[in-house]
Amino acid sequence: MTAAPSPAPPRRRPSWAGRNYVLLAVSACITTLGSNGALIASAFAVIDAGGDGGDVGLVAASRTLPLVIFLLVGGAVADRLPRHHVMVAANALNFLSQGAFALLVLTGEPRLWQMTALSALGGTGQAFFNPAAEGMLMASVSGEHASRAFALFRMGMSGAAVGGAALGGATVAALGPGWVLAVDAAGFAVAGALRSCLRVTDMAPREPGGGLLADMRDGWREFVGRRWLWTVVTQFTVVVAVIGAAESVYGPLVARDTLGGAGPWGFALGAFGVGTVVGGLLMTRWKPRRMLFVGTLCVFSLALPSAALAIPVPLGVLVAVMFAGGVATEVFSVSWITALHQEIPEDKLSRVSAYDWFGSVAMVPAATALAGPAESVFGRSAALWGCSALVVVPTAAVLFVPEVRQLRRREAGAAVPSAAPDTLDRAQRADGSPVTPR
Repeated sequence: MTAAPSPAPPRRRPSWAGRNYVLLAVSACITTLGSNGALIASAFAVIDAGGDGGDVGLVAASRTLPLVIFLLVGGAVADRLPRHHVMVAANALNFLSQGAFALLVLTGEPRLWQMTALSALGGTGQAFFNPAAEGMLMASVSGEHASRAFALFRMGMSGAAVGGAALGGATVAALGPGWVLAVDAAGFAVAGALRSCLRVTDMAPREPGGGLLADMRDGWREFVGRRWLWTVVTQFTVVVAVIGAAESVYGPLVARDTLGGAGPWGFALGAFGVGTVVGGLLMTRWKPRRMLFVGTLCVFSLALPSAALAIPVPLGVLVAVMFAGGVATEVFSVSWITALHQEIPEDKLSRVSAYDWFGSVAMVPAATALAGPAESVFGRSAALWGCSALVVVPTAAVLFVPEVRQLRRREAGAAVPSAAPDTLDRAQRADGSPVTPR
């Protein structure tokens, strides 16, 4: 009598979640958890060393400025070299800079110039890491499962961000900022080790172009050759800047004056984080056909938090508004990265991603710096209403772009179009087929 074959062991993950995707997701959650705690820790490290609010802002800006300066170079490098090598090298730089920061805090009194320089090194690492990581993530999943994969990836990062901020704040209060910075440094080391195990043998080789500047120009042509791409990035250059100013400058002031202090404001920010997790969960099931159109409509809701602070509304209403903003943010974000994955050739993903990142962060330092003077000139309420208007107006303008309204999700197996370098009017017909360039 022949024995019945033993049943196959159940799969522990979906078939589309391959080795690279899992490694990328786990390592991203590790670094996000540590980095969100480190943001709090670095601020308190400056304060504990005798710094004031201006010093805290200087250290924060020293991380953002290299990010803006080197992003486009980082994108070109990531499309010339193996992306996982760029990611590991960037993680090593972040490990060294954050580890040195932690050591200074734990062993003595760090000086402002030391903290500023180390933060700048960390920002430089992120400038090279971000385009490489986004390109690697988009190359790790197939078109059929891309939307769900990106939604789960972002949901994990959102959960790690919420948890990292909560754990980081509690650990700073209990043990001091140095240990949080040390944990963040260790997280970069672990993540770098995981990313060194990424496999790229099944990816098509990417031939380097005529030089770094030539590659950057090629990426620029790819970027401006797609009208939906550069218009949405331009929109978010304004939207991200004014939201950043409202949340980092006006939000804490409104909380202090009308909501009861830092605790309620932290609760409202936590509601936004929870909303991003819920939005990610929603996008694992929902695949809107006109993804850019749906995502752009969701951006209008990001004007509500500034309006709520301008009134100002009771805490319960603010929490609900922030939660809805978090959900909307994830609907747009997953739709956006799915569109990039669908439309951009694999060998140009990192360069296009670099222009996207650049647009998102370029105006944040200026907007944050101008928030205080704007309040002095116009008043806080008027400045906040202005922030809301600067979300609504560019978002409404983007909806006049036909490609944003008409770009549709293609079925699996459809070819990825190439942007024509000699036209700015690269579109799609309503049925999803590409328009022949003029």
